[in-house]
Parts: sequence; C-alpha cells; structure tokens
Amino acid sequence: MYRFTGICWSRRRRRHVILIAACCSLENESPRLRMQSMCHCCEWIRHHFGHLSAEYLSQLDQMGGDITKQNVPVLFPTSLYRHIDDAEFEDKVRFLNETIYQIIKLFDGNMKSVIWDKKNMDDFLNILDRQFENLNSCVSPAMKPERRLKRYFRKLNRRVLRKMNYSAEAWELIRKETKRHLQRLDILAGQMY
Repeated sequence: MYRFTGICWSRRRRRHVILIAACCSLENESPRLRMQSMCHCCEWIRHHFGHLSAEYLSQLDQMGGDITKQNVPVLFPTSLYRHIDDAEFEDKVRFLNETIYQIIKLFDGNMKSVIWDKKNMDDFLNILDRQFENLNSCVSPAMKPERRLKRYFRKLNRRVLRKMNYSAEAWELIRKETKRHLQRLDILAGQMY
C-alpha cells in the first residue's frame, strides 16, 4: 500500500537541506529502504521531470503547425497557478499529477478532424502518460483532486471541443492551451528545488 511519507535529507552545497517529500513508500519496509523510497520521488522530480517535459513540449510543437493566435474562450486559471506556487511540496506534486491527468483526458476525445502528425501525437501522449505514471506513484490515493482545476478542464472540453464539434480549429485551441499548461508545470517543477 502506498502512502505519503515525511522528510528526506539531501546533501547540497555542503549543507543539509530538508526536502519535504510527497513521496511514496511501501509499508513494512526497513527505515533504510523507506528513506531510499522517499527520496526516489524527490529525485525523480528533480532529475527527470524537466527532461520529459522538454520532450513532450517538443512533440507538441512538432505535431502541428504554428500555434494559433486565436483566443481560447475559457480563461486560463492563472489564480490556481499563483495559489499552488505558495503550496506545500506534496500539494504541488498532486497539482502536477492532476493537471497532466486532465490533459490526457482532454486528448481522449473525438480526434477525427485533427490533421496533426500521428506519430508525433502518439509520442506526445505516450511521454505525457509516462510523466503521469511517475507522478502518480508519488501521490496518495486518499488525496482529492483540485476541484477548480477539474472544473476548468470540463469548461475547456465543453466550450471549445463540444461547442466547436471537435473541429480541427477546436483542437488547435486545445493544443495552444495545453502548451501553456505544460510550460507552467515545467516552471512549477523547476521551482520545487
């Protein structure tokens, strides 16, 4: 069973730094293994999140043409990002995880009209899914997702995709908004250390 654990110690610049770890560990494991497991999620976010983020942002750019300049009819949730900037480490991990999950759900819609490069689109979704799976292992299943974030993505689905009948133009707006989210998540993850 997975659960949140406490504090992870790391040596950085000749001093000990406490990293609040929203990391998972298995129950009934030795203290040494628990410490290694706790630090695993912290280390993964520090060393691998940015790499995968760069990969899926590149795929997102390559799968279509230039990003549309048209405005998205749903306001970007800037206040949510400002709020999460001041949150605890584990809340930030949960936010990263939930946002990526909502993006994956968004791309699970009717994509018949999309004219993007299929291989790049598949690569994008596979990398995004890999990022989600790694983050998901760091999040307690007992934690509830951010309601405002879920509501925002439902509005995006309803007011862009459904209202525009899943047209190529609608998907371009979704791609634009997705890029904006993924860039903000990359900044958020970079600020966690």
